[in-house]
Amino acid sequence: MAESFFNWYFALLVGVAFLRVAELWISRRHQVQLLAAGGKKIAEPFYPLMVVVHAGLFVASALEVWFYQRPFVPVLGLPMLSLLALCLAGRIWVWHSLGEQWNVQVVIATQPVVDWGPYRYVRHPNYCIVIVEMFALPLVHSAFFTALLFSALNALILWQRIHHEETALLARPEYRAKMAMKPRFLPVLLRGR
Repeated sequence: MAESFFNWYFALLVGVAFLRVAELWISRRHQVQLLAAGGKKIAEPFYPLMVVVHAGLFVASALEVWFYQRPFVPVLGLPMLSLLALCLAGRIWVWHSLGEQWNVQVVIATQPVVDWGPYRYVRHPNYCIVIVEMFALPLVHSAFFTALLFSALNALILWQRIHHEETALLARPEYRAKMAMKPRFLPVLLRGR
């Protein structure tokens, strides 16, 4: 029984990893279009480290479950699967809202600033989604160590990346006018007043 859960979890990890690879391919296409339209790619010193951490999450999750024989605990695993499903819905909402401006690297586009969809409420909905995914995916199968370690690593990288990205974006007057007063991650209704 435990082995069948692990096989199912391994299939989940592979499926999510394939989705990330497809995102990279789509992102590259969008970057080419944005740059051809006059966009500017911002150098990101932490991007390679972010890629390593995100890829490492899949490997570490599988290894922790396998080496330590982590059980599938329905009371934890099922809510984490639900969170992952919500994250996927959130990603689709982000992709739909940004359209061809969506990509995984910082590109300052010449197109109008997107302030609809989830961007109507917060500046960085995709980062919020990634934060949830980084702890939810390992916890589906009780990989506590991986969830803690990779969530902490991701937080350090995101802190640097967001600072770097917002410095570039806020230099654009339209972005500053439309987005500067919005919260980064949580809408005002969820944060309290």
